Amino acid sequence: QEKSCHLSAALLGEDSEISQEQLYELLKYAALGKCHSAAQPSWCRIYHQSHLAGVVVVVLHEMSQLHFYRFYLQFKHLRKVFQHRFTLAPSTNFPVSLYGEGETLKPQNTPQGLSSTSSECMTKSSDLQCDPIIRRYGGKKQGLTSYTLTLEEQKQNDYPIEGSPGCKGYISTECDQQRTDSSPLFGLDCEMCLTAKGNEVTRVSLVDAQGQCLLNELVKPESTVVNYRTRFSGITKKMLLPVKTRLSDIQTRLKKMLPHDAVLVGHSLNSDLQALEMIHPSVIDTSLLFARSEGRRFKLKFLAKAVLGKEIQCEQKLGHDPTEDARAALELAQFFIEQGPTKVAELNLEMLLTAEKVAEVSQNKAVPQPQGCGFQEQLNEPPPLSTPCFLDCLQVTGQKPLLLGIQGLDSSGLCQSNLSTSNKQILQRALEDVPLSKFSIIQFSLGPEYLASHLHAGLYEKVRSKLTDMLTIYAGPFEEDFCVKSVKKEFGRCGPIQSLTVVTETFQPYVCIQYEVLEAAQLAVETLNGAEVAGSCIEVQRPVTAAMLDCNVLIKELELDVENEGVIYVAGLKKSLTETDLQEEFSQLKDLEALFLPRDLHSGKHRNCCFLKFQKTQSAVDALEAINGWTMKGSELRSRNALAPGHLWRWIWQMHHSNGKQGKHIFYEKMEQLSNCEQDLRKKVKKLDHHIKKLYRSLQNNTLCVVLFPGVNSTHGSPSGLGLMGIKHDEGRSAC
Repeated sequence: QEKSCHLSAALLGEDSEISQEQLYELLKYAALGKCHSAAQPSWCRIYHQSHLAGVVVVVLHEMSQLHFYRFYLQFKHLRKVFQHRFTLAPSTNFPVSLYGEGETLKPQNTPQGLSSTSSECMTKSSDLQCDPIIRRYGGKKQGLTSYTLTLEEQKQNDYPIEGSPGCKGYISTECDQQRTDSSPLFGLDCEMCLTAKGNEVTRVSLVDAQGQCLLNELVKPESTVVNYRTRFSGITKKMLLPVKTRLSDIQTRLKKMLPHDAVLVGHSLNSDLQALEMIHPSVIDTSLLFARSEGRRFKLKFLAKAVLGKEIQCEQKLGHDPTEDARAALELAQFFIEQGPTKVAELNLEMLLTAEKVAEVSQNKAVPQPQGCGFQEQLNEPPPLSTPCFLDCLQVTGQKPLLLGIQGLDSSGLCQSNLSTSNKQILQRALEDVPLSKFSIIQFSLGPEYLASHLHAGLYEKVRSKLTDMLTIYAGPFEEDFCVKSVKKEFGRCGPIQSLTVVTETFQPYVCIQYEVLEAAQLAVETLNGAEVAGSCIEVQRPVTAAMLDCNVLIKELELDVENEGVIYVAGLKKSLTETDLQEEFSQLKDLEALFLPRDLHSGKHRNCCFLKFQKTQSAVDALEAINGWTMKGSELRSRNALAPGHLWRWIWQMHHSNGKQGKHIFYEKMEQLSNCEQDLRKKVKKLDHHIKKLYRSLQNNTLCVVLFPGVNSTHGSPSGLGLMGIKHDEGRSAC
């Protein structure tokens, strides 16, 4: 009898954010099993991996978590089939990143004297005119001003721009744009950690044109640190404890240190400037300077080894050294300027990259890796120079991955790539080709007209507005002299309150309450409408707006969401109770699998509510009956079915605490533009959901299917990506 593959993942709660590295961890193990020392993922588990029929990744290009929840009702198939969901760190081009950005060694006979393992790699291109570097800069040597990014290029690559709505409150270096070819170069690099606010600077390094370190300073983040990213940043909690320096101090020092015509150099420098919240007009970005086709970029580690003959970001070190990285980026820019585009193009970086990947894969296949050097370690830190990319490994095992999409997804030759002109054509090709491939990536897109950043910003505002309305209730009428404190206490038993205001525009006073979780607002409507509160018999209702007309339908569908099966919400907890206390109190409930205690991401304090996940749906139903009216430590509990998974709760919290960065006139302009096309967008999304349903039904039993809303890097406060996953079984739903 055929064994059935299963997938388990403990994703309930705010820790369900998965990095791209962790996602690769899953895909590698699913595709390769124990070959190439692939290990079980650290965040989920695949049972009977050897019986997997295949792996299919569906990428919804330039779509994010907000698309899923804005068009929640339209994504009927997705929300009913995939039980496992997770927040995904944004990725501009997920398919391209799967086959790497140049993380292998590059032996080269350059002025630095590196040796070459392949005479073929030393051959000059017969036609340098096709090289991306020559096409961008021409063949002649030029001064540094020819390689600084134009204003338009900065906008396209998400650099902070003076006067941009997303850069309100940013500090200008006050350097003018009167740069010349003799302007001084400065290398800049930052290390960041993840906080409740997003990416915040924890270390800053600045070097001058001679490579001398001018600044190497630890910085204390303003918000609570969620993840120190020690493997990458090298920063630990202990290191930051004595630090007094704040971002404003660094901004002041950088302004004083940089001359008026300074040119900053860095690798993906936009991320550093965004984290520094600083605007600088003259920049050279080495990730763009060493141009590649299809919008891909070489990694700094590869370029340092290939061009400069230097090893940086070594495995032996804990995290990156920002001074080392700043100096490497600076020297790369100096090399490019001094040697000129033709000399750089003649290095044949692309050819050497491919040759070295193949050589490394062959070596990796012939020589067994030492025990304990599995993919799990490789994926939780920057890939070492000798590590082949994922698709290389599949190639060696005889599995040629299939990539289908509208855009040019692969130029490495490692995949079967088929370009189509529409989602319908992609689906037709997928139905034919996916059964013949063990690993497939299918990319669908809404189309360029729906992916503009201003529409994305408008979409975000609409989702935020709708969620805010769903979190809000109005209650009343009350007597003129009613006790606000007692009202807040009564409504607080339904869940954590974000704000309470008294409405005085009415004949008798009402209160407007905004909760922090959807379940609390719904519980208030269900249990307190018609109840006597503060001496008055009151009505409880949500705001009546056009966007809220389908609120009851949405609430019902959220309750039926497959991810909320077996999950209940419990309110009325005393804040003095610890997670251990709650585990002990609820231990008598049958089949209790997990407990999630939401916390304030700033203070770390838990709220007066929790979520309980049960192994069986009936056990959750029984628990609801048992808990309602249950007294715990003198506090009466209230409960209902869950509405919002943990990752959505985290997003709601972040939206509560985010500052609007757009002017009202810009906001309404975007709302109008979005409204004009949103009806068409709903139809497109519904059709897209149907395409995925058709593809999913065609998959073999025991196929791992992952659907990715990869997210978009935006200055408009857009949420992260979203992943849905499961193993298809005959009964139709993805296996848990």
